[in-house]
Amino acid sequence: MKLPDRMRYIEAVGAGEPDVLRLATAPVPQPKPDEVLIRVQAAGVNRPDVLQRQGVYPPPPTASPILGLEVAGDVVAVGEAVTALKPGDRVSALANGGGYAEYCPVPAPQCLPWPSGYNAIQVAALPETYFTVWANLFEMGRLARGESVLVHGGTSGIGVTAIQLAREFGARVYATAGSQDKCDACERLGAEAAINYREADFAERIRDLTRGQGVNVVLDIVGGRYTMRNLACLAMDGRLIQVGTMHGAKVEGFDLTVVMRRRLILTGSTMRPRTTAGKGRIAQALLKTVWPVLEAGRCGPVIHQIFPLAEAAAAHRLMERSTHIGKIMLTVTI
Repeated sequence: MKLPDRMRYIEAVGAGEPDVLRLATAPVPQPKPDEVLIRVQAAGVNRPDVLQRQGVYPPPPTASPILGLEVAGDVVAVGEAVTALKPGDRVSALANGGGYAEYCPVPAPQCLPWPSGYNAIQVAALPETYFTVWANLFEMGRLARGESVLVHGGTSGIGVTAIQLAREFGARVYATAGSQDKCDACERLGAEAAINYREADFAERIRDLTRGQGVNVVLDIVGGRYTMRNLACLAMDGRLIQVGTMHGAKVEGFDLTVVMRRRLILTGSTMRPRTTAGKGRIAQALLKTVWPVLEAGRCGPVIHQIFPLAEAAAAHRLMERSTHIGKIMLTVTI
């Protein structure tokens, strides 16, 4: 098919509030040798997009400055080194940037086929959270069948994915959320118990719920003042996995002896700086282990609200209010 010369995309006019986002046009990008060009049908909105818009999470030097880290659509062109994909293939892709646009180049190893029965919105809601949860909770965190996990932000995109996958693969799941409605949603998704952090100390509740044993893993998007309480939640040989710092990256009063006495492991990661090869390995693990579960109708994304591309600013305002349960999505060329 003949591609247009220009495309619509969302431009961030400087750093600041959501109003800096506006619809603009730009030349259609060309794929690099290891990339495919995707005609984007839908794109996900994620917390890193908000941070980038605010100017506190700049993209890597080689990445597109356009917002957007996950897309679904049709391959329309392939780089000269790409052999596994061809024009016409429908893919779900973890982008390095550029998702808020009608066309987005993505390294081929970061693409996955659409799960059967899924539509474009559902497919676009998968990459950012499923890559992140698999890499952190199951690979780095080594969560195993029969273990227990505390998931903070249980109704965020990360939280919804973590609760479902942890339960699917045999773990006992606890979660935190900021309202009774959100706690109820966590329990419907598979959490054994959900703790309203506005009304109770989650560390005390975890001690009660586990009869003083603690959980094997904590998956945290909050950081800051949560850190020492997270350590208090952990059982012997427990693992704290940090995937966000919504309340800050600095920790006051950190006590290393807590870590030493209980042989705790503190680790974490961000997805964007990983190499293409590293993201490709995660993609293949998802294809083998998680995609069959999705195709069986389990552990799918929860879609909270869908906006047209031109209303990306409204999508960001909703994200910042933190009232959503699940994913916020953009339709692009559907």
